[in-house]
Amino acid sequence: MMTATTGNEVTQAQTTFESLGLAPEILKALSESGYTKPTPIQAQAIPLALAGGDLMAGAQTGTGKTAAFALPLLQKILPLASNSASPARHPIRALILTPTRELAIQVEESVKAYAKYTNLRSLVVFGGVDIKTQTPSLMRGVEILVATPGRLLDHVEQRTLQLGQVQMLILDEADRMLDMGFMPDLKRILALLPKQRQNLMFSATFSNEIKKLSEAFLHNPTLIEVARSNATAENVTQKVYLVEQANKHAQLTDILRGSDASQVIVFTKTKLTASRLAKQLQREGLLADAIHGDKSQKERMEALDAFKQGKVAVLIATDVAARGLDIDQLPMVINYEIPSAPEDYVHRIGRTGRAGASGTAISLVSPEEEKYLAEIEKLIKRQIDKLPGITGSRSGREAQPREKREDRNSTRGESISQPSRSLPKKKSSDPWFDKPYEPSGTATVRPPVNRHASGRSKAPVAALLGGLRRQDS
Repeated sequence: MMTATTGNEVTQAQTTFESLGLAPEILKALSESGYTKPTPIQAQAIPLALAGGDLMAGAQTGTGKTAAFALPLLQKILPLASNSASPARHPIRALILTPTRELAIQVEESVKAYAKYTNLRSLVVFGGVDIKTQTPSLMRGVEILVATPGRLLDHVEQRTLQLGQVQMLILDEADRMLDMGFMPDLKRILALLPKQRQNLMFSATFSNEIKKLSEAFLHNPTLIEVARSNATAENVTQKVYLVEQANKHAQLTDILRGSDASQVIVFTKTKLTASRLAKQLQREGLLADAIHGDKSQKERMEALDAFKQGKVAVLIATDVAARGLDIDQLPMVINYEIPSAPEDYVHRIGRTGRAGASGTAISLVSPEEEKYLAEIEKLIKRQIDKLPGITGSRSGREAQPREKREDRNSTRGESISQPSRSLPKKKSSDPWFDKPYEPSGTATVRPPVNRHASGRSKAPVAALLGGLRRQDS
């Protein structure tokens, strides 16, 4: 049975991190990280998680879900922290599962920052890198493990970790795990965990599949939602440009050269489109790079770090990165291609307008994609402002009305409406070259040469003018 609660049950104005009962070590780390007041999801989830029950939490992307589960996690296992060097004193007590490498890395970075003044150890493991580089840290012992499902099972098979003392399991972005086909892996992992444990499940969207998943491993959970399910943040300005597919690149570059596009994530459907688009933008002088599944983990991290540091202004990403990118104060996201799954739209635009900041989400929608746009508007229960896009085929040229191009050409003495005229042929100055061909009078007609006759020499090679007479030897 699921118990539901809403954001109205907590008076957030009266809630502080101190009032939530967090330890001084954690509060000190929060203060240094710039945390002043809990967000709605934190104000509700932390007390419920500290109470020990299972929790199913839904909140808009960018509202502070990581702290909402990481802070109670740290508080609950803090009494078990040890400064001993023995690995046996540092078993895995909390397991956090995420769908993507990028999200796993960022979650573990947050956990490490919150646990800065404690003796609790944390580690992140994910695929795409040599598993042997992760083994030494596991063998030294960690209390908090952040992992992607596939790599966790790799370590289980190699017996480099034990899950027998896990007290808390957190599923972050649970809906994305189902989208990426992790259900079989999740079932295998659940079978390895102790029966007596606390489970927290966080998701930005609640589908029927998610509810079925919650029934599979949550025990009498409390359901909390700080915003309407599948809603988009009110502080994100959404708009659509209706543009032909052939003109999307021109529309994109026009937006990127605007003054408010200082740092942008551009989403595409495929890895091929992401790579091609990044190269095109680079040739046009824009600081762009791509991040997608075909790139190595090292390449993906380098691109992400360069973007965070401002060395790259435009990051082209596929949906594999939509849930794992957490960029402070990201002003804009652009859907170069809108997703066919409307839930992915919510996650994409959730990269901007985080933690109460304002943001802009722009979608370039071709006539073929309007059916997907209708599904998105149905999901978020609102109409998105639509603007006319650039018209006319550009083929790499800057988009502009056709009549303007004609005017520009006419100012250079050219007329694109008049056919080109060929110049008259000039007569040669020597009349001999204009005469018709006449055979030379010295040429003679000869009978065919019998090549098998004995004693006869080979036929001579004719000269260019008139041929040569045979001279008998």
